[in-house]
Amino acid sequence: MQIKSVFKEEEVIPKKYTCDGEDISPPLEWDKIDNARSYAIIVEDPDAPSGTFIHWVIYNIKQNSLPENIEKKENTKYGVQGLNDFDRVGYNGPCPPRSHGFHRYYFNVYALDTEINSKHKITADELKELMQGHIISSGSIMGKYKRM
Repeated sequence: MQIKSVFKEEEVIPKKYTCDGEDISPPLEWDKIDNARSYAIIVEDPDAPSGTFIHWVIYNIKQNSLPENIEKKENTKYGVQGLNDFDRVGYNGPCPPRSHGFHRYYFNVYALDTEINSKHKITADELKELMQGHIISSGSIMGKYKRM
């Protein structure tokens, strides 16, 4: 599954989508998958000092694209958002420690054969558990970011 955004694979994520800018979610578009009942997205930074850090959890997406700046609330017209590792609902962009250099940010998109029924404010780990056995396709795009 191909994913497109305002940055290409391995390019720097524009400042607008980071904690140094407007900290809004970037637009995303991906291949429409036949038989997909919904899509889910998890954005991860595997280079965080304490281990993989989650920046966004959103699921029950019905279309194969998202505009930029999805509202930071649980229920949106685009899907349901869970808790990121900032302990907030919605997207919070790249914000690596200044001394760390570039971090990699993986925007992982999953096509599912079902919708996710869950309690409120689920985490990425909880979503991954609920998706088990339901992923019919997946893909990712990786962008980098370093704070100046």
